Amino acid sequence: MSVHEISSGTVAHAETLDRNTKRTVFAAALGTVFEWYDFFIYGSLAAFFSTLFFPKGNETAALLAALATFGAGFVLRPFGAVVFGRLGDLVGRKKTFLVTMLVMGLATAAIGLLPTYESIGWAAPALLVALRLLQGLAVGGEFGGAVTYVAEHSDHDRRGFTTSWIQITATLGLFLSLIVIVLCRSSMSPEAFASWGWRMPFVGSILLLILSLYIRLKLHESPVFQEMKAQGKGSKNPIADTFADGRNLRLVLVAIFGVVAGQAVVWYTGHFYSLYFMTTTLKMTHDQANFYLLAALTLGTPFFLFFGWLSDRVGRKWIVVTGCALSALLIMPLFQALGTYGNPVLADFRARTSVTLVGNDCDHDQSFIGQLFSPQATTQCQKVKALLTARAVPYTVKSDAEPLRVQVNDSAMKPYNENELLAALTAGGMPDPKAPVQPNGPMVIAILFCLVFLATIVYGPLGALLVELFPVRIRYSGVSVALQLGNGWIGGFAPFVATAVVIATGNIFGGLWYTVAFAGLTAVIGAFLLPETRGRDLST
Repeated sequence: MSVHEISSGTVAHAETLDRNTKRTVFAAALGTVFEWYDFFIYGSLAAFFSTLFFPKGNETAALLAALATFGAGFVLRPFGAVVFGRLGDLVGRKKTFLVTMLVMGLATAAIGLLPTYESIGWAAPALLVALRLLQGLAVGGEFGGAVTYVAEHSDHDRRGFTTSWIQITATLGLFLSLIVIVLCRSSMSPEAFASWGWRMPFVGSILLLILSLYIRLKLHESPVFQEMKAQGKGSKNPIADTFADGRNLRLVLVAIFGVVAGQAVVWYTGHFYSLYFMTTTLKMTHDQANFYLLAALTLGTPFFLFFGWLSDRVGRKWIVVTGCALSALLIMPLFQALGTYGNPVLADFRARTSVTLVGNDCDHDQSFIGQLFSPQATTQCQKVKALLTARAVPYTVKSDAEPLRVQVNDSAMKPYNENELLAALTAGGMPDPKAPVQPNGPMVIAILFCLVFLATIVYGPLGALLVELFPVRIRYSGVSVALQLGNGWIGGFAPFVATAVVIATGNIFGGLWYTVAFAGLTAVIGAFLLPETRGRDLST
C-alpha cells in the first residue's frame, strides 16, 4: 500500500464519521488537550524550575528535585483513577470529567502565583509538590473518562480511529505548552522571563479552563452508559468489582504490563527526556531544543491517527506489541545518534575522554534518593560528580581508604583539585559550556521524529484497545486505573530515573535502559497474554 493510498484511506475514513460523532470527538478531545497542556507546562519548564524552587549549590540535585516534582504529578494519578473512575461508573462519564477539568485548571493557575524559594524557602517546593499532586489526581480521572466516552459514541469498525483523536491530545497538549513558552520567551528578555514571564503560561490557562468547561457542558451522556443504567446492569461498587474479582484484576494487570507500561516509557522518553537531554546534556539552548522538538511533533503527530485507523483494519494487539519491540531495539541507538548530531564537538570530546574518581567519600550515600533534596553537594566526590555531570564528562567511581583522587584518561592519579581538573579537561578538548552549540539541525529533527514515531505506534491504538478490554460495568475504573498505574508510576518517572542513573554512573545513556527494559518486557507479555479486542461489543 502506497503512502498516498494510506493517506487517502485515512482521510476518507475520517469523512465517514457522522456530525454528532465529530462534535463529540472534538469537544472531548479539545478539553483533554487543555488538560494535558496544564499538566505538561511544568514538564516543559522543569529544568528552568530547578533554579527557582530549589536551593542553589548543587545543580544536579536541584535538577533531580525538579524532575521528581514533575514525577510527583504522577504519584496520585492512580488514586485519581480510583476516585474518579468510581464516580464515572456510578454517576456518568460527562459529569466526572467536568470535575477533573475544574481541579486541573485551578491547580495550574495556582502554580503561576507561587512565591519562589528565595521568597519563602522550603515552603515553595512544598506548595509546588502539593499542586502537582492535585494535577495528578485530576488527570488520573480525566483521560480514561474521555477515551471511554468517545469510544462509547463510536461505531465498532471505526473505534480505533475515533479514539486516536483522544490519544493525540497528550502530544498536542505538549505541543501547545512548547508554543506558549516559545512565544513568551521571544516576547521578553531572559531576565524578565526568569523574573515573572514564566508565570504567564500557568495563569493564562484559566482562559482555557473557561473555554473547555463551556464546550463540555454541551455534551450529552454516553448512550452505552445510559443503556446500562436503564437496564440496571451498573456496578454498585466498581472499585471492588475491579480489584476483588479475579478475572477483572487479571485484565488490569495484563493491561498495565502488556500494553501501558511500554507505551508510557516510550512516550515520556521520546517527548520529555529527549528535551532534558538536549538542554542539560547536549547544552543546546531552550529555544533550539524547543524548535527541534516542535518540528518533530509536527511531522510525527498525524501518525497517531494513522495507527489508530490501521488498528481498525488489522487489529490492535500486534501493532502495540511491534511498537514496543521496535522501541526496545531502537531507543538506545537513537539517543546515541542524538548525542552525536546534537553536539558534535562534545561527542568527539566524550569519545576521547574518561575520568576516574577514587576516594574514601565516594561510597557516602551516592543514591539519588539520598541526594534528592540536598541543598548542597556535601562531599568532595559528590561535588566533582556534579561538576562532571554538568559538563557531560564521562566518569567512573571507585571507593578506597584514601582521600579523593582523580585520573583523566591515562594520566597519573592526582589528589582532587577543581582548577587542575578543569584545566586538564579543557586541554583535552572539552567545549566551553557557555559556547554556542552547533547541532546538525535536520538530523536532530529526524532522530526526534523517529522517537515520536515509535510513540505513535504504541499509543495510537491504545485507547480503543483498553476500552474494549474491560466490561461496561467497570470500564471507566478499569481503563483509568490501568492507564494511570502504567503511565503514572512507570512512565512518568522515566525522565527522573534516567537522569538519576546518569548522575550515579557517569554514562549519559545509562538511564535509557529503564525504557528499554519496560518496552521489551511489555512486548513479551503483550505477545503472550494480551487478547485481540478489535470489534468487541461495548454494551457487555
